[in-house]
Amino acid sequence: MTELPDRRLLLVHAHPDDESINNGVTMARYAAEGAHVTLVTCTLGERGEVIPPELAHLTGAALGQHRRRELTAAMDGLGVRDVRLLGGAGRYSDSGMMGLPDNDDPGCFWQADVDEAAAHLVEVIREVRPQVLVTYDDNGGYGHPDHIQAHRVAMRAAELSAEAGRPVPKVYWNRVPRPVVEESFARLRDDLPGLPFAKAATVDDVPGVVAEERITAAIDGSAHAAAKAAAMRAHATQISVAEPYFVLSNELAQPILTTEYYELVRGEQGPGERETDLFAGVEEAS
Repeated sequence: MTELPDRRLLLVHAHPDDESINNGVTMARYAAEGAHVTLVTCTLGERGEVIPPELAHLTGAALGQHRRRELTAAMDGLGVRDVRLLGGAGRYSDSGMMGLPDNDDPGCFWQADVDEAAAHLVEVIREVRPQVLVTYDDNGGYGHPDHIQAHRVAMRAAELSAEAGRPVPKVYWNRVPRPVVEESFARLRDDLPGLPFAKAATVDDVPGVVAEERITAAIDGSAHAAAKAAAMRAHATQISVAEPYFVLSNELAQPILTTEYYELVRGEQGPGERETDLFAGVEEAS
């Protein structure tokens, strides 16, 4: 592999589209600044609900391949060139929503051995040597089994890498401060009559909402807002966009956040009360 830039960011997500919703401006910002951004997606989202009627025929493997193409288009728009599927294409399949019979499929990600899956991620860590890893909290943000499993695998891979003498200096979880979401939804309620969406979501529908004091980093991505919206729009099977809002298959409108928030769970926080750079305090060395 060619020599990598000084700054290296690794993100671990469950399905295509999660990365653009949660980290679109963060990825675009760091890619534009010359950092090496690596995205590892754990499944192809073969059991996702399809929004456009003209694509409703897509199911199973065909949907997975379509969503992989959507992911490629989204990452091209964000400037992210290093996109990988955990363990290779088709290694783990979508587990469906929590409590469904799909969770029992032996090939689904929810049924994967965590250490075995983490070993695939350790290989990526060994190759890329990221200083920063981003993933979900222990509830996967909102309780989806693949999100929970992605959290488990990412955190276990960080442990195994540290044990092997290749620690990841900083690990963050995706977060959203409750006051920001409440303010965003207040604007959404005012704007809703002019939108092509019938209903608004609630604060409780947003993954990863926590008290403001839990937030340790805020990445201002306003310069990359259009790129994030375009990346989300590229995931057309899963997301409908009417900037600055979007809906998923539940048809409940949510704001597109152009500042993205994080909680540092491993490593030392950089100077200041709240970081504005995920690499703050990290020595830029290979």
